[in-house]
Amino acid sequence: MQEEALEYHRGGKIQLEAKHKLENQADLQLTYTPGMGYAAEAIIEDQTKSFEYSWRQSAVAIVCNGTAVLGYGNVGPEAALPVMEGKSVVFKRFAELNAIPLCIKETEPEAIVKFCHQIQPSFGGILLEDIKAPECFEIERQLKNTLAIPIFHDDQHGTAVVVLAGLLNSLKLTQQTADSLKIVINGAGAAGLATARLLHEYGFKDITLLDSKGIVCRQRADLNKYKTESLEYTNQENISGQLIDALDQADIFIGLSKANLLGEAEIAAMKPEPIVFALANPVPEIMPDLAKKLGVKIIATGRADYPNQVNNVLAFPGILKAAMDKKSQINNKMLIAAAEGLAACVENPSFEKIIPMAFDQGVFDSIYQAIMQN
Repeated sequence: MQEEALEYHRGGKIQLEAKHKLENQADLQLTYTPGMGYAAEAIIEDQTKSFEYSWRQSAVAIVCNGTAVLGYGNVGPEAALPVMEGKSVVFKRFAELNAIPLCIKETEPEAIVKFCHQIQPSFGGILLEDIKAPECFEIERQLKNTLAIPIFHDDQHGTAVVVLAGLLNSLKLTQQTADSLKIVINGAGAAGLATARLLHEYGFKDITLLDSKGIVCRQRADLNKYKTESLEYTNQENISGQLIDALDQADIFIGLSKANLLGEAEIAAMKPEPIVFALANPVPEIMPDLAKKLGVKIIATGRADYPNQVNNVLAFPGILKAAMDKKSQINNKMLIAAAEGLAACVENPSFEKIIPMAFDQGVFDSIYQAIMQN
């Protein structure tokens, strides 16, 4: 497959195409001068007309510095470019949005915020992508507070939405309620913190969060401010320790960390027939075959070669398109609506299908309409 994939990517995966034909002098007059002048004059009188008389309402900037590329880590903006081109193709296919990868050599949050301010007049929305934590949190927070166009950080909220959708259908199958379950989230980076926050907003009350040093608790003096903030809605009993301690009688494990962390002892510590979302890529915290052998009731991964793939592709096109059409920043209410819309795409959930696949009918429309109606 490697040779086929490299050939597929040769020359890139996206290109610019004109919307109207340019074949004669009359076409040139409309496309260039004097035609473009009328559009410019309309925008001079009312800057909001830039959404009407340019591509802006369908244009997304994908801003990335390559410091947290999925599965690879800090590999730089050049290596991130094929990944961002893939995002562009997904936006076009599912949401009819024109997304432009802007991979930049910058790591300072203030400089990235300034860059986004500078490009704002050309775009209707910004997707932040593969920027490492904790810098990504401050960048998103500043931009949402200062820019008029929607900002969406896919690594955080795309993951959180698909996880919540999968859990909603899992609870239908197990006939459980959100407020009665104990959840352990291993991984306190962008995805882990955002998932914890969204699950709490939905109604999951017992959530324990772990990072590479153990349980996030009040006794620890090494927490950044975002992990400290998470203690407002996680680890209410203020337990400390490692993963095995957190898993004691847990109903649900969500892994956003690294490969092969769960084994027989960890699954045995949980309640019988637990729910496991092992989302480390490309190798999950536990492989599905082993998980089922050890008694896991529902298993999801981030991989396409197993059932129940948690894939951000399901979420970000519909969420950002709806926010751009509403001209609204994205909030938790919209994200929960998106998760409910995504879950509803699976009419008859089963243990092998709690999450739809990207090409299932109605995925984009269901998310888009759910947000537009809220």
